[in-house]
Amino acid sequence: MEENNTTSSNFIKNIITEDLKSGKHKEIITRFPPEPNGYLHIGHAKSIVINFGLADEFNGKTNLRFDDTNPLKEDVEFVESIKEDVKWLGYEWEELHYASNYFDEMYDRAVLLINKGLAYVEDLSVDEIREYRGTLKEPGKESPSRSRSIEENLDLFERMKNGEFQNGEKVLRAKIDMSSPNINLRDPVIYRISHATHHNTGDKWCIYPMYAYAHPLEDAIEGITHSICTLEFEDQRPLYNWVVEHCEMDAKPQQIEFARLNVTNTVMSKRKLKQLVDEKYVDGWDDPRMPTISGLRRKGYTPESIRNFCRETGVAKNYGVVDVQMMEHFIREDLKLKAPRTMGVLKPLKVVITNYPENQVEMLDAEINPEVPEMGTRQIPFSREIYIEQDDFMEDPPKKYFRLFPGNEVRLKHAYFIKCEEVIKDDEGNVVELRCTYDPETKSGTGFTGRKVKGTLHWVEATQAIAAEYRIYEPLILDEEQGEGESFLDNVNPNSLEIVQGFVEPNMKDAKPQDKFQFFRHGYFNVDPKHTTEEKLVFNQIVSLKSSFKL
Repeated sequence: MEENNTTSSNFIKNIITEDLKSGKHKEIITRFPPEPNGYLHIGHAKSIVINFGLADEFNGKTNLRFDDTNPLKEDVEFVESIKEDVKWLGYEWEELHYASNYFDEMYDRAVLLINKGLAYVEDLSVDEIREYRGTLKEPGKESPSRSRSIEENLDLFERMKNGEFQNGEKVLRAKIDMSSPNINLRDPVIYRISHATHHNTGDKWCIYPMYAYAHPLEDAIEGITHSICTLEFEDQRPLYNWVVEHCEMDAKPQQIEFARLNVTNTVMSKRKLKQLVDEKYVDGWDDPRMPTISGLRRKGYTPESIRNFCRETGVAKNYGVVDVQMMEHFIREDLKLKAPRTMGVLKPLKVVITNYPENQVEMLDAEINPEVPEMGTRQIPFSREIYIEQDDFMEDPPKKYFRLFPGNEVRLKHAYFIKCEEVIKDDEGNVVELRCTYDPETKSGTGFTGRKVKGTLHWVEATQAIAAEYRIYEPLILDEEQGEGESFLDNVNPNSLEIVQGFVEPNMKDAKPQDKFQFFRHGYFNVDPKHTTEEKLVFNQIVSLKSSFKL
């Protein structure tokens, strides 16, 4: 499947086209502006694809900017992970910026607002501010602090900056309209006190701008032409424009909102994802069950599959939920022409082929990828002792069971027909070994037509097999509505991970972390980069082979 490198027509693209045509802009500049308070997830991937994709399509530029205005939640670890994820997805930013690099100018613009009578220092507590703000049906009421003189506000704001007040003791608010039907315009807080060390500016500041104030200034300072964000910021757009206008910024970015990506069985809140990490429901931000880009990478997703998925979901104004099977479809499409084929047994059952010569090992030829003949062939050892899947044998099978059972004959993939002759059990009655015979005339590739069998089993030769750990995943979150008083944690799937010990073909001995394979009948797997060692191969199942999903 060829990757589509252009975005399909959508309302954002139409706006940009018209802006260039009218001469409003000569060059398009977008930005991807994450807050470094967690790892990026698949929703961020869509924003990355949109911003970088549109800029690429219109020969523009895209900046990477860290909206680091809250030192209590941000960390260098997240900064570095975000850089890595953007690069891994295949994008290069034009310029790298930090909101914190603009703190001096943001402060100066706040002083400008005070001098214009458009900002004031507030004494009310957080709860009192909330109470004064009113509701969606009732207007707010003005704070007693609103009537302060410009001189007093300038003095108090400077003292806030100098560290004379405690956290929460005072804030700076924009003076807009306490009766506005848009509650975001009812004198929003634009600066708060936070005596905290910042990852980029250290202890230089003890006051920090609020996101709704900082973000439009950042866009304007960088000359962003189209500030693309998700729909939850639509009500913030009037405040965005107010800040740009009244702070007298030269550039006038245009905020455009689109519907965020929602996927079934998937949590998209960084706060909730952090909770899953902190409370040990997963083994880190890169756990393959997580929707983070690092988790998807570790699971085995490719950048191409994620980019194609994000493009296919489109750009819309209305909320919707995308089936996770759609994302799985794109990784199958990407890997089917890339991944070598091999055989792996996840839950082994030993088979002894009693009439096969002892001490003989035969090498069988198999295509590396039948859909890509130029990838060549591999050799597979075969001897009298092999492993098959436990699930491929039943002592007392139901009707239309075509795999192995006493007296039945099946084909071994790439090898021979075998017939089950005897079942060996342990003292508890568990099947531990099968004794079978083979027909040497039935070797694959010889054109044998004497009889047919309905079952084909995969297998691994026992004496040269390499031990491997397999990690099989189900959705981490069960899509069930939460009842009253329930947390999203109540919907965590207790069976989201199954770890089994099995074997792979000996030609897998050189497999490296992040190598991807298609295991016959089991699906696509990725060599886990976190737990694989020189002594032990660990495979993450990326996706099963088949799905009912249709584009």
